[in-house]
Amino acid sequence: MPVEAPTFDIENSIPGIIAGIDEAGRGPWAGPVVAAAVILDPQNMPEGLRDSKKLSEKRREEIAIVIRATSIVGVGVASVEEIDEVNILQATFLAMGRAEAELAKRPDACIVDGSQKPNLTSPAYMVVKGDAKSFSIAAASIIAKTMRDQMMRDLAAAHPHYAWEKNKGYGAPAHRAGLDAHGVTPHHRRSFAPIHNMLYANGAAPRAG
Repeated sequence: MPVEAPTFDIENSIPGIIAGIDEAGRGPWAGPVVAAAVILDPQNMPEGLRDSKKLSEKRREEIAIVIRATSIVGVGVASVEEIDEVNILQATFLAMGRAEAELAKRPDACIVDGSQKPNLTSPAYMVVKGDAKSFSIAAASIIAKTMRDQMMRDLAAAHPHYAWEKNKGYGAPAHRAGLDAHGVTPHHRRSFAPIHNMLYANGAAPRAG
């Protein structure tokens, strides 16, 4: 079975300037959620553009540099506090809206990875598994992923016990071991069940890392 590769077919089916939007960081136990909006130049495309999950970390970083040099890019972030306050889905929508607002040129429409529509200023079209189908969404997935990875590496320098530079805040064994030994930091998502259960197990008072 051939591997599905992104194209410009979706972008070409919608009139005007199209931005692709995707996010990184919905699932981790720690750190913010990051979204990116990208308007590509069809005449100046980065080579090897694919869904960020199908690229090595090194290759993502290389392509992200080219995307930023050849495209219009906006990035939006929703904090851990916002995630805990409004839930991860709504925080993702906040980040997407901020990414759209950061674009230097207003798009006529946005194509967004997923099935649930954020509240954007431009018309939004949802594309399930869009990062595998659309060049613009794939580019957004790379920008969001590389930006968030760098943020987690920065946080890991200040909180070295959780191996965030490797697991990016997901519930990997080293992260779990860090939590067991050193407790919860301000960068952990208290609304996520594993962290909430650790803080409030048996009615215990919150632990601070």
